[in-house]
Amino acid sequence: MLLNPKTEKYEHLDERSREIMLKTIAFFEAKGKERCKEDLRGRVWHQDFFDFIKENRIFADLLTPSRYAGSHKDARWDTTRICDFNEILGFYGLSYWYAWQVSILGLGPIWMSANEKVKQRTADLLDQGGIFAFGLSERTHGADLYSSEMMVTPLAQGRYVADGGKYYIGNANQAAYVSTFAKNSETGEYIFFVADPKAPNYDLVKNTVDWSGYVAEYALNGYPLTDDEILSTGQDAWDAALNTVNVGKFNLGWASLGIGEHCFYEAINHAAHRNLYGRFVTDFPHIRRLFTDAFSKLVAMKLFARRAADYMRSASAEDRRYLLYNPLVKMKVTCEGEEVINLLWDVIAARGFEKDMYFENATRDIRTLPKLEGTVHVNMALVVKFMANYFFSPGEFPNIPKRTDAVDDTFLFNQGPTRGLGKIKFHDYKLAYDSVDLPNTAIFKEQVGLLRDLLMSAPPSKDQSKDIDFLLSLGELFTLVAYGQLIIEEANLGEVDKDVLDQIFDFMIRDFSKFALQLSQKPGVTDAQAAHCLKMIRNPAGDQARYRRVWDNHIAPLVDAFEQHP
Repeated sequence: MLLNPKTEKYEHLDERSREIMLKTIAFFEAKGKERCKEDLRGRVWHQDFFDFIKENRIFADLLTPSRYAGSHKDARWDTTRICDFNEILGFYGLSYWYAWQVSILGLGPIWMSANEKVKQRTADLLDQGGIFAFGLSERTHGADLYSSEMMVTPLAQGRYVADGGKYYIGNANQAAYVSTFAKNSETGEYIFFVADPKAPNYDLVKNTVDWSGYVAEYALNGYPLTDDEILSTGQDAWDAALNTVNVGKFNLGWASLGIGEHCFYEAINHAAHRNLYGRFVTDFPHIRRLFTDAFSKLVAMKLFARRAADYMRSASAEDRRYLLYNPLVKMKVTCEGEEVINLLWDVIAARGFEKDMYFENATRDIRTLPKLEGTVHVNMALVVKFMANYFFSPGEFPNIPKRTDAVDDTFLFNQGPTRGLGKIKFHDYKLAYDSVDLPNTAIFKEQVGLLRDLLMSAPPSKDQSKDIDFLLSLGELFTLVAYGQLIIEEANLGEVDKDVLDQIFDFMIRDFSKFALQLSQKPGVTDAQAAHCLKMIRNPAGDQARYRRVWDNHIAPLVDAFEQHP
């Protein structure tokens, strides 16, 4: 259930997509862990990786919609294989993944625009091995679009000049295009345009991070523009900014998954061969518990993210359920990735600091992902907008199948207006929970029912609805409901051992209880709300036989199953 690059065949993908994944794995295995680590310590720009990408048309095939691919029949924007590629890059090194991720963000406003000239040029640049950047955030106010200080001043006859700075912009040192968000200095209207880092009026100020990646501060000083470089204006530019983030933030959960999987192999290999007090470390009960929780969380992350990808690929103007599941991949999956590393670090201990370990840089990298493309708090504030319709006003939808078909996900570049989130409907979550009958799913379903009862009989007051701290804790409970729903849906679509699924809901019950207790202790919580919360605190169903089967059948076989070539 975890990615093992030495045995994974990618049989769910078409021939060209398999080739891309296997060649990328071969690149990192040939490079070896030692050289990867040396490049990180030396803050080396990954030119060897970009040369490999160019020579094999990897970004070109994965990130060019087929409409603009010309004779390249394997090029398309296919979320299934994009997820697989995210996982591989996270598995081998986040700095490689980051260059890919910000290229996706930089391409979003381009593919969403009506500027056919820039689109055709972008396809050519991808074919030449180009990378891209997304110039949105600024030093003073981050990604607050309302406060953007980058200005475009109209001149005459379709000519403009841009002035201002952007901050924390990945790839902005060598991007073929930097998609840049600004305002019209005369009207305040939003504008997206493409800038060229090679242009004389583009000032690359500095790299803001001490890392192999380049996360730039750049400034445009009297930068000349024409209509040919303008991507979108007004509401279209605003929507392009937010819809691009919808596409890009989905990748963060998959990167977190790859990091956690690699760390799991390092931790279990270390523990299984370390003998303390006459016993191997993996024989200690508390160590087995740590590994079992880490394994269960990783499997849950993958099941949820896989199913969420189906909703991304099947989205339409009439079916926008992805706008709930997408931020959960960014927010919940990345936070679970942090928890996985914390669990494994308690096993691997001081070995996790050693410079020859992947684990050593993963402990830093894993913490970046919940904080990119909108903080956890920002995404939770988005998620709670869906709570009322999710619980109390389900809609009717056709069943979404497993989506591994080799087609373009064209709706992602035509998502439409970003308003109206409170009107989005969801199918009845109880369908998933009623489809399984396991001890821990039954207990979790009872907890979900109690949360629904709280929302009906003791809902948040007007003051509580304005209290972000209160809503964040309530949102954690809601998040777990949707998380469990898609985990079950994906498990039903594949061959997932019922023991593993029951073990997943073991930790889900414990997490639900933890967040219920936290909500009960919030300032301003009413007695009725607190009483409902305390009813939600439950123990998972103890089953030592199931627990041993999960260890024997799924975790113990991972010892020595993978180690990156030195």
